[in-house]
This record gives sequence, C-alpha cells and structure tokens, in this order.
Amino acid sequence: MKSKKLHLVSLGCTKNLIDSEVMLGRLKDYEIIDDASAADLIIVNTCGFIESAKEESLNTIFNLHDQRKDSSVLVMAGCLSQRYKDELSNELQEVDIFTGVGDYDVIDELVEQKRSQFSPKVFLANDEVQRVVTNSNYHAYIKLSEGCNQSCAFCAIPLFKGKLYSRTLESVRKELTSLVNQGFYDFSFVSQDSSSYLRDHGINDGLEQLIDLIDSIEGIKSARILYLYPSTTTKKLIKKIANSKVVHNYFDMPLQHISQNMLKVMKRGKGSDKIKELLDEMKKVPNAFIRSTFIVGHPGESEEDFEELKNFVKEFKFDRANVFSYSDEEGTSAIKSKQKIDAKIIDKRAKELGKIIAKSTKESLKKEVGKVVDVVVDGISDEHEFLLSAKELLWAPEIDGEILINDKDIDEEIVYGKIYQAKITEMVGDKLLGTILKG
Repeated sequence: MKSKKLHLVSLGCTKNLIDSEVMLGRLKDYEIIDDASAADLIIVNTCGFIESAKEESLNTIFNLHDQRKDSSVLVMAGCLSQRYKDELSNELQEVDIFTGVGDYDVIDELVEQKRSQFSPKVFLANDEVQRVVTNSNYHAYIKLSEGCNQSCAFCAIPLFKGKLYSRTLESVRKELTSLVNQGFYDFSFVSQDSSSYLRDHGINDGLEQLIDLIDSIEGIKSARILYLYPSTTTKKLIKKIANSKVVHNYFDMPLQHISQNMLKVMKRGKGSDKIKELLDEMKKVPNAFIRSTFIVGHPGESEEDFEELKNFVKEFKFDRANVFSYSDEEGTSAIKSKQKIDAKIIDKRAKELGKIIAKSTKESLKKEVGKVVDVVVDGISDEHEFLLSAKELLWAPEIDGEILINDKDIDEEIVYGKIYQAKITEMVGDKLLGTILKG
C-alpha cells in the first residue's frame, strides 16, 4: 500500500487534463484520493482562459487550502499560474509551490525539493512521457501541439503558450501504439488549433497525414479530431475525414461568430462566405456531426451583428454548440476597444443564443430515436441505479450527451468499456433511452 496520498484537480480544457495525467505519471508513488483533507500533496492544474475560469481556479485553491491538513503541500500549476506568475507568487500565501505550463514532467522533483519553477518553454507530452489516463478504460486524449499562430482579438492563449509547436507524427504513432497495447481503442485528438498541426514544420497537410496514420494502426476502432480552425480547415481535409475508416465524421470547429463585420473585428482570418462553404461541405458528409462555439458581446458587436448570428445558428441547426460571454483579457487587442458592450446586454444575448442552441441540440438528439448505433457503456447512470450510462461512439466523451440503457436483448452481463450495438428507443426530456441489441 502506498503511504503518500495525492489529491489532484484538473480545471479547464482536455489539453489541461493530458498535462494533469502526465503529472500523475510522475507521481506514481502516491495513492490518488478524492478526499483533499487526507492528502499529503494537493495539486490544482489551473485554467486562465476567461474570467470565469480564473475565478474557478482561485476559488478551488482557497477551498482546498481550507480543507487541507497542516503538513500537506499545495501546488498551483498550469495556465493561470503561468500567466500571472509574479502577482500570484507574491500574493497567494496559501500555495507552497508554483509552477506553470513548462514543468509537468518534473513535478516530482519540484515537490521533493519543495521548489517553485517556471520554465520558459511550454511542455508538450510525447511518446516518452508516461501518463496515467483517467476516467476511462478505453478512451484517451492525444495532444498534437501546443501554442497557436492565430491572433484572435479576444484570446490571450498565445501570450502564455507561445507560437505553434507540433509533435512529430512518429511521436504520435508511438504513443498511440503504446495506448492501444494497454487496451485503449478510442481517441480524441486535441490542440489549440488542430488543423494547423505540423505547419510549424513546413507541412500544410499535417492533419491529413495524421488521419492516414490513425487508419494504419491496428487496434484503433474510433477517433475524432477536436478544435479545427476555420482558416486552416480545407475542403480537402473534410473529404479526408469523410473517407477515413476510423476517424468519425465529427467536425468540431469553433466559429465564434458569423457576421462578416465581427469576424474582421475578432481577427478570425476567414470570411463569412468561406466559413459557410466549409460548413456546407461538412453537412454533405453522411452522418456528419457538427459542433461549434460562439462568443457574444465582443466589443463592436451591434444588434444587427447579433441578430445575424442568432438567425444563422437557428437555421444551420448545429448538433451541439456552446456560447461564451465576452470578457476582457489582459494583453489582447480587444481589451483596448472603445466599443465595449454593457454587461447586462452581454448576459441577455448569451441567454437568447443559449436557448436557440438548446433547441437545436434537442432536435439533433430526437433524430437519433429509432436508429441502431454503436455505443459504449461507461457504468451505472447517475439518473438511477437501474439504468446504465452509455454514449454514442461517434460522440466526444462527457460533452455530447448520454444514452440511458434500460433494456437489453442479450443474455450476458454488460461489460463497461465495450462497444455494443443499441437501438435508440425514445427520448424523455433531454435524455435518450436505448436497448442493447448485440455486442
């Protein structure tokens, strides 16, 4: 039995989660526990993307500090820590060790020496790094790159993550092969801008080469690529995804807006007409699943711009989407704008767009009723102890929904993490119900 106990909280995006899994890999001598008050080591991998994420990170630090025992060590890592390293290091007396986005692979050394450190280069996990994949026995996230070469007016990520820095295909191949050998068969590929993968190596079709690689590895049964960027996504790439035998027709492209005026103000690098062409190309793909995100209340967004966005989202009917309220971020060009929107108007717009998105999500779910689809059962549902929680294999974990399995046509016990064919029988509220047909 391991004598030392670790409580880790990973906040923000799935890219952060991968870095948290690297830290767990470096701290294998610790037993991972849910009770922070019993932990010898507490790590918070923070998010510094938007104002609400910053508040969540700081509140988590304060809450864990209140719970922890006197002898424990509290570590603040990640994006928020990196972005405000000088201010936080001076002001947060609650934290014992500060580190940013460059030292995940030496966290064990920093803890042993009780030393803070901020390396100048962003850490990017590769095939040589041992991760402890969390929350699944069949699915893993794979980070393709760090940093970003885009210059969106509202985004501070390049300020503390730097320019695009891609892993090699060989590095990705080795990690995938290792994970397949451990029993993983479903993968989600992530980065700040996945469609720019390998462009820093002078390769413009890096993602297409990645798809060929995925298709070539025996044991990968399911894959999806997240975070395509409009200006680096091409019709050729869409066709490549459509023709893949393993990569799902899953198109996740954060658009942020559709008004030509706002796309220019937000420095998105792609015009409204070109974006619509790409979306139309995606919709032509059989069984396409299209997800996006939007920002409302960005400086300069007129009522006409917002109405155009609302009408577009209503007509296009995305399968899933998220809406974010604009918040000022230090160091961005948007913060200097003299055309700021009142907070009450921003909240009102977010609610309006949110209702439209909720309706289109419900319509997308309803279309599944009557279909026979591949699902993976994850365990007992939080809804009821007699229901099993499953997701359609096409969907990304945790963000795209849940199918409640309430019946089966097979005699054997259901195995968690195994792929089954299921018929979606009905929709109750916003939940789909399904029957397992065969394994």
